[in-house]
Amino acid sequence: MTATELPTADLPASAIAAATAHLRDVLAIALEHGPGRRALVVYDRRTALARALLEAYRRNLPDADFIDFDGVAPDLVLASFKDYAAGDLVVLVQSTNFRLDGFRLRVELFKLGLKVIEHVHLSRMPGAQGDHYIEALAYDPQYFRGVGHALKARIDTAQRAEVHGGGEVLVFDSALESAKLNVGDYSAMNNVGGQFPIGEVFTEARDLEAVSGRAQVHVFGDTSYLVNRPASPVTLVIERGRVVDTENATPEFQQVLDIIRRDEGEVWVRELGFGMNRAFTRERRVDDIGTYERMCGIHLSLGAKHGVYAKPGFKRKDARYHIDVFVVTDAVYLDEERVYADGAWTVAAS
Repeated sequence: MTATELPTADLPASAIAAATAHLRDVLAIALEHGPGRRALVVYDRRTALARALLEAYRRNLPDADFIDFDGVAPDLVLASFKDYAAGDLVVLVQSTNFRLDGFRLRVELFKLGLKVIEHVHLSRMPGAQGDHYIEALAYDPQYFRGVGHALKARIDTAQRAEVHGGGEVLVFDSALESAKLNVGDYSAMNNVGGQFPIGEVFTEARDLEAVSGRAQVHVFGDTSYLVNRPASPVTLVIERGRVVDTENATPEFQQVLDIIRRDEGEVWVRELGFGMNRAFTRERRVDDIGTYERMCGIHLSLGAKHGVYAKPGFKRKDARYHIDVFVVTDAVYLDEERVYADGAWTVAAS
Protein backbone atom coordinates (compact mmCIF):
# COMPACT_ATOMS: atom_id res chain seq x y z
CA MET A 1 0.00 0.00 0.00
CA THR A 2 1.33 3.47 -0.83
CA ALA A 3 1.05 6.61 1.23
CA THR A 4 -1.61 7.95 -1.12
CA GLU A 5 -4.02 5.04 -0.67
CA LEU A 6 -6.87 5.15 1.79
CA PRO A 7 -5.91 3.86 5.25
CA THR A 8 -7.52 0.76 6.68
CA ALA A 9 -9.99 0.98 9.55
CA ASP A 10 -8.40 1.65 12.91
CA LEU A 11 -7.97 -1.04 15.51
CA PRO A 12 -10.33 -0.83 18.50
CA ALA A 13 -9.51 1.17 21.60
CA SER A 14 -8.86 -2.04 23.52
CA ALA A 15 -6.06 -2.98 21.13
CA ILE A 16 -4.46 0.44 21.48
CA ALA A 17 -4.71 0.19 25.26
CA ALA A 18 -3.04 -3.23 25.17
CA ALA A 19 -0.26 -1.93 22.91
CA THR A 20 0.25 0.99 25.28
CA ALA A 21 0.59 -1.30 28.30
CA HIS A 22 2.91 -3.75 26.57
CA LEU A 23 5.17 -1.06 25.13
CA ARG A 24 5.36 0.65 28.52
CA ASP A 25 7.03 -2.52 29.84
CA VAL A 26 9.24 -2.86 26.77
CA LEU A 27 10.47 0.71 27.18
CA ALA A 28 11.01 0.57 30.94
CA ILE A 29 12.27 -2.99 31.44
CA ALA A 30 13.80 -4.22 28.20
CA LEU A 31 15.17 -0.93 26.81
CA GLU A 32 15.63 0.77 30.21
CA HIS A 33 14.59 4.05 28.65
CA GLY A 34 14.05 6.52 31.45
CA PRO A 35 13.89 10.20 32.36
CA GLY A 36 16.69 12.33 31.03
CA ARG A 37 16.93 10.45 27.76
CA ARG A 38 15.51 11.73 24.50
CA ALA A 39 13.45 9.69 22.07
CA LEU A 40 12.54 9.93 18.40
CA VAL A 41 9.70 8.02 16.74
CA VAL A 42 9.78 7.77 12.95
CA TYR A 43 6.47 6.40 11.68
CA ASP A 44 3.98 6.07 8.89
CA ARG A 45 0.21 5.95 9.12
CA ARG A 46 -0.50 3.60 6.22
CA THR A 47 -1.97 0.71 8.22
CA ALA A 48 -4.20 0.26 11.21
CA LEU A 49 -1.45 -1.54 13.11
CA ALA A 50 1.04 1.25 12.46
CA ARG A 51 -1.44 3.85 13.68
CA ALA A 52 -2.19 1.82 16.80
CA LEU A 53 1.52 1.55 17.65
CA LEU A 54 2.00 5.25 16.95
CA GLU A 55 -0.75 6.16 19.42
CA ALA A 56 0.74 3.79 22.00
CA TYR A 57 4.12 5.50 21.68
CA ARG A 58 2.52 8.95 21.92
CA ARG A 59 0.97 7.89 25.23
CA ASN A 60 4.20 6.39 26.56
CA LEU A 61 6.62 9.01 25.21
CA PRO A 62 4.81 12.35 25.49
CA ASP A 63 8.07 14.29 25.31
CA ALA A 64 9.49 12.45 22.30
CA ASP A 65 9.98 13.88 18.84
CA PHE A 66 7.79 12.39 16.09
CA ILE A 67 8.50 12.37 12.36
CA ASP A 68 6.01 11.22 9.72
CA PHE A 69 8.22 9.41 7.22
CA ASP A 70 5.77 10.10 4.40
CA GLY A 71 5.68 13.82 5.16
CA VAL A 72 9.36 14.75 4.93
CA ALA A 73 12.29 14.22 2.59
CA PRO A 74 14.48 11.17 3.36
CA ASP A 75 17.58 13.32 3.86
CA LEU A 76 15.80 15.19 6.67
CA VAL A 77 15.07 11.88 8.39
CA LEU A 78 18.73 10.91 8.13
CA ALA A 79 19.88 14.29 9.41
CA SER A 80 17.57 14.06 12.41
CA PHE A 81 19.38 11.01 13.81
CA LYS A 82 22.51 13.06 14.37
CA ASP A 83 20.66 15.26 16.87
CA TYR A 84 20.54 12.43 19.39
CA ALA A 85 23.24 11.21 21.75
CA ALA A 86 24.39 7.69 22.50
CA GLY A 87 21.89 6.09 24.85
CA ASP A 88 18.91 7.94 23.40
CA LEU A 89 16.11 5.97 21.73
CA VAL A 90 14.90 5.72 18.14
CA VAL A 91 11.65 3.89 17.37
CA LEU A 92 10.79 2.89 13.79
CA VAL A 93 7.12 2.11 13.03
CA GLN A 94 7.05 0.84 9.46
CA SER A 95 4.16 -0.56 7.43
CA THR A 96 6.81 -1.83 4.98
CA ASN A 97 10.37 -0.87 5.75
CA PHE A 98 11.84 2.56 5.31
CA ARG A 99 14.23 2.92 2.37
CA LEU A 100 16.90 5.57 2.80
CA ASP A 101 19.31 5.24 -0.13
CA GLY A 102 20.95 2.05 1.08
CA PHE A 103 21.21 3.33 4.66
CA ARG A 104 20.76 0.23 6.82
CA LEU A 105 18.67 1.88 9.46
CA ARG A 106 19.03 -0.34 12.49
CA VAL A 107 22.71 -1.11 11.88
CA GLU A 108 23.64 2.53 11.37
CA LEU A 109 21.63 3.66 14.38
CA PHE A 110 23.46 1.13 16.51
CA LYS A 111 26.74 2.56 15.24
CA LEU A 112 25.64 5.90 16.70
CA GLY A 113 25.13 4.23 20.08
CA LEU A 114 21.37 4.69 19.94
CA LYS A 115 18.83 2.28 21.39
CA VAL A 116 16.45 0.99 18.72
CA ILE A 117 12.97 -0.50 18.63
CA GLU A 118 12.03 -1.55 15.11
CA HIS A 119 8.54 -2.54 13.99
CA VAL A 120 8.67 -3.66 10.37
CA HIS A 121 6.39 -5.05 7.62
CA LEU A 122 3.24 -4.22 9.56
CA SER A 123 1.22 -4.22 6.32
CA ARG A 124 1.72 -8.00 6.16
CA MET A 125 -0.39 -8.44 9.31
CA PRO A 126 -3.93 -7.16 8.65
CA GLY A 127 -7.10 -7.67 10.62
CA ALA A 128 -6.92 -10.08 13.55
CA GLN A 129 -3.20 -10.51 12.94
CA GLY A 130 -2.74 -7.01 14.34
CA ASP A 131 -4.16 -8.26 17.65
CA HIS A 132 -1.74 -11.21 17.59
CA TYR A 133 1.15 -8.85 16.92
CA ILE A 134 0.18 -6.58 19.80
CA GLU A 135 -0.21 -9.57 22.13
CA ALA A 136 3.32 -10.65 21.14
CA LEU A 137 4.70 -7.33 22.42
CA ALA A 138 3.84 -8.26 26.02
CA TYR A 139 7.07 -8.35 28.00
CA ASP A 140 7.33 -10.73 30.95
CA PRO A 141 10.96 -10.49 32.09
CA GLN A 142 10.75 -13.51 34.40
CA TYR A 143 9.67 -15.67 31.48
CA PHE A 144 11.80 -14.25 28.66
CA ARG A 145 14.96 -13.67 30.66
CA GLY A 146 14.59 -16.50 33.16
CA VAL A 147 13.58 -19.26 30.76
CA GLY A 148 15.76 -17.83 28.00
CA HIS A 149 18.93 -17.95 30.10
CA ALA A 150 17.98 -21.39 31.42
CA LEU A 151 17.65 -22.69 27.85
CA LYS A 152 20.98 -21.14 26.92
CA ALA A 153 22.69 -22.78 29.88
CA ARG A 154 21.44 -26.19 28.81
CA ILE A 155 22.16 -25.65 25.10
CA ASP A 156 25.72 -24.55 25.82
CA THR A 157 26.53 -27.76 27.70
CA ALA A 158 24.46 -30.26 25.71
CA GLN A 159 26.25 -32.89 23.68
CA ARG A 160 23.14 -33.89 21.76
CA ALA A 161 19.66 -32.61 20.90
CA GLU A 162 16.53 -34.27 19.55
CA VAL A 163 13.35 -32.77 18.11
CA HIS A 164 10.31 -35.06 18.12
CA GLY A 165 7.15 -34.21 16.24
CA GLY A 166 4.38 -35.97 14.34
CA GLY A 167 6.05 -39.31 14.85
CA GLU A 168 9.35 -38.11 13.36
CA VAL A 169 12.70 -37.52 15.07
CA LEU A 170 15.47 -35.13 14.05
CA VAL A 171 18.80 -35.74 15.80
CA PHE A 172 21.61 -33.26 16.41
CA ASP A 173 24.34 -35.73 17.36
CA SER A 174 26.82 -33.00 18.20
CA ALA A 175 27.51 -30.33 20.74
CA LEU A 176 25.77 -27.08 19.90
CA GLU A 177 27.17 -23.63 19.26
CA SER A 178 27.01 -21.13 22.11
CA ALA A 179 23.39 -19.97 22.07
CA LYS A 180 22.39 -16.41 21.28
CA LEU A 181 19.56 -14.68 23.10
CA ASN A 182 16.81 -12.39 21.87
CA VAL A 183 14.93 -12.04 25.14
CA GLY A 184 15.06 -8.33 25.96
CA ASP A 185 18.20 -8.57 28.09
CA TYR A 186 20.92 -6.41 26.57
CA SER A 187 23.24 -6.27 29.56
CA ALA A 188 25.94 -8.34 27.86
CA MET A 189 25.44 -6.95 24.35
CA ASN A 190 27.02 -4.12 22.43
CA ASN A 191 23.67 -2.93 21.06
CA VAL A 192 20.40 -2.27 22.86
CA GLY A 193 17.18 -3.16 21.06
CA GLY A 194 16.30 -4.64 17.71
CA GLN A 195 13.24 -5.88 15.86
CA PHE A 196 10.13 -6.43 17.97
CA PRO A 197 8.31 -8.60 18.98
CA ILE A 198 11.11 -10.61 20.56
CA GLY A 199 11.51 -14.07 22.06
CA GLU A 200 14.07 -16.51 20.74
CA VAL A 201 17.15 -18.52 21.69
CA PHE A 202 19.08 -19.91 18.75
CA THR A 203 22.07 -22.09 18.03
CA GLU A 204 23.20 -24.69 15.50
CA ALA A 205 25.19 -27.92 15.53
CA ARG A 206 28.93 -27.43 15.84
CA ASP A 207 29.24 -30.28 13.37
CA LEU A 208 26.59 -29.63 10.74
CA GLU A 209 27.00 -33.11 9.29
CA ALA A 210 25.90 -34.59 12.63
CA VAL A 211 22.28 -33.59 11.89
CA SER A 212 20.09 -36.37 10.55
CA GLY A 213 16.56 -37.74 10.71
CA ARG A 214 13.15 -36.49 9.69
CA ALA A 215 11.05 -33.44 10.54
CA GLN A 216 7.59 -32.28 9.53
CA VAL A 217 7.34 -28.66 8.35
CA HIS A 218 3.99 -27.04 9.14
CA VAL A 219 4.98 -23.51 8.03
CA PHE A 220 7.79 -22.14 5.89
CA GLY A 221 8.89 -18.79 4.55
CA ASP A 222 8.09 -18.53 0.85
CA THR A 223 9.79 -16.50 -1.87
CA SER A 224 7.78 -13.41 -0.81
CA TYR A 225 8.95 -13.66 2.83
CA LEU A 226 5.43 -14.62 3.83
CA VAL A 227 4.20 -17.47 6.01
CA ASN A 228 3.12 -20.40 3.85
CA ARG A 229 1.19 -23.17 5.56
CA PRO A 230 0.72 -26.35 3.51
CA ALA A 231 -2.58 -28.19 3.92
CA SER A 232 -0.53 -31.10 5.31
CA PRO A 233 2.98 -30.86 6.77
CA VAL A 234 5.92 -31.42 4.43
CA THR A 235 8.35 -34.06 5.68
CA LEU A 236 12.07 -33.32 5.38
CA VAL A 237 14.50 -36.21 5.10
CA ILE A 238 17.88 -35.05 6.37
CA GLU A 239 21.21 -36.85 6.09
CA ARG A 240 24.60 -35.47 7.12
CA GLY A 241 23.12 -32.02 7.62
CA ARG A 242 21.48 -31.79 4.21
CA VAL A 243 17.92 -32.15 2.95
CA VAL A 244 18.11 -35.17 0.64
CA ASP A 245 14.42 -35.84 0.10
CA THR A 246 10.92 -34.68 0.96
CA GLU A 247 7.47 -36.16 1.29
CA ASN A 248 4.22 -34.27 0.56
CA ALA A 249 6.12 -31.24 -0.74
CA THR A 250 3.90 -28.56 -2.23
CA PRO A 251 4.93 -26.76 -5.44
CA GLU A 252 5.71 -23.65 -3.38
CA PHE A 253 7.97 -25.55 -1.01
CA GLN A 254 9.65 -27.37 -3.86
CA GLN A 255 10.32 -23.99 -5.47
CA VAL A 256 12.20 -22.87 -2.35
CA LEU A 257 14.33 -26.02 -2.38
CA ASP A 258 14.97 -25.71 -6.12
CA ILE A 259 16.18 -22.13 -5.75
CA ILE A 260 18.56 -23.05 -2.93
CA ARG A 261 19.95 -26.01 -4.89
CA ARG A 262 20.31 -23.92 -8.03
CA ASP A 263 22.42 -21.29 -6.29
CA GLU A 264 24.13 -23.26 -3.50
CA GLY A 265 24.28 -26.79 -4.88
CA GLU A 266 22.64 -28.48 -1.88
CA VAL A 267 20.27 -27.63 0.95
CA TRP A 268 21.97 -27.38 4.32
CA VAL A 269 20.17 -27.35 7.66
CA ARG A 270 21.75 -24.73 9.89
CA GLU A 271 19.92 -22.79 12.58
CA LEU A 272 18.18 -24.58 15.43
CA GLY A 273 15.83 -21.94 16.81
CA PHE A 274 13.99 -22.14 20.11
CA GLY A 275 11.10 -19.69 19.64
CA MET A 276 9.69 -18.37 22.90
CA ASN A 277 6.88 -15.95 22.11
CA ARG A 278 3.70 -17.48 23.47
CA ALA A 279 1.46 -15.20 21.40
CA PHE A 280 2.36 -17.19 18.27
CA THR A 281 1.53 -20.86 17.93
CA ARG A 282 0.99 -23.37 15.15
CA GLU A 283 -2.60 -22.11 14.87
CA ARG A 284 -2.18 -18.46 15.83
CA ARG A 285 -0.04 -16.98 13.08
CA VAL A 286 0.89 -13.75 11.34
CA ASP A 287 1.86 -13.57 7.69
CA ASP A 288 5.24 -11.89 8.13
CA ILE A 289 7.82 -14.64 8.43
CA GLY A 290 10.32 -12.44 10.32
CA THR A 291 7.71 -11.80 13.01
CA TYR A 292 6.35 -15.34 13.17
CA GLU A 293 9.93 -16.56 13.67
CA ARG A 294 9.42 -15.94 17.41
CA MET A 295 6.65 -18.58 17.53
CA CYS A 296 6.81 -20.81 20.61
CA GLY A 297 8.41 -23.95 19.24
CA ILE A 298 11.26 -25.09 17.04
CA HIS A 299 12.31 -23.62 13.73
CA LEU A 300 15.20 -24.50 11.45
CA SER A 301 16.89 -22.63 8.66
CA LEU A 302 17.47 -24.09 5.22
CA GLY A 303 20.40 -22.84 3.17
CA ALA A 304 24.07 -22.22 3.81
CA LYS A 305 23.71 -18.68 5.16
CA HIS A 306 24.09 -17.93 8.85
CA GLY A 307 25.85 -14.70 9.69
CA VAL A 308 26.31 -15.48 13.39
CA TYR A 309 28.17 -18.78 13.22
CA ALA A 310 31.18 -19.06 10.94
CA LYS A 311 31.91 -22.57 9.73
CA PRO A 312 34.89 -23.92 7.77
CA GLY A 313 34.07 -24.31 4.09
CA PHE A 314 31.18 -21.82 4.16
CA LYS A 315 32.09 -18.58 2.42
CA ARG A 316 29.88 -15.58 3.09
CA LYS A 317 29.87 -14.57 -0.56
CA ASP A 318 28.58 -17.98 -1.65
CA ALA A 319 26.02 -18.53 1.15
CA ARG A 320 22.86 -16.81 -0.07
CA TYR A 321 19.86 -18.35 1.66
CA HIS A 322 18.51 -18.59 5.20
CA ILE A 323 14.93 -19.80 4.90
CA ASP A 324 13.00 -20.33 8.13
CA VAL A 325 10.92 -23.48 8.41
CA PHE A 326 8.80 -24.36 11.43
CA VAL A 327 8.61 -27.99 12.43
CA VAL A 328 5.89 -29.93 14.19
CA THR A 329 7.21 -30.14 17.73
CA ASP A 330 5.91 -32.45 20.44
CA ALA A 331 9.10 -32.77 22.47
CA VAL A 332 12.63 -31.37 22.54
CA TYR A 333 15.47 -33.09 24.38
CA LEU A 334 18.85 -31.65 25.31
CA ASP A 335 20.90 -34.68 26.29
CA GLU A 336 18.43 -36.65 28.39
CA GLU A 337 16.38 -33.69 29.63
CA ARG A 338 13.05 -32.92 28.02
CA VAL A 339 12.83 -29.15 27.72
CA TYR A 340 9.62 -28.79 25.67
CA ALA A 341 6.22 -30.40 26.24
CA ASP A 342 2.59 -29.52 25.55
CA GLY A 343 3.49 -26.46 23.50
CA ALA A 344 5.71 -24.83 26.12
CA TRP A 345 9.29 -24.75 27.40
CA THR A 346 9.55 -26.70 30.63
CA VAL A 347 12.91 -25.54 31.98
CA ALA A 348 12.79 -23.62 35.23
CA ALA A 349 14.07 -20.07 35.32
CA SER A 350 17.50 -19.87 36.93
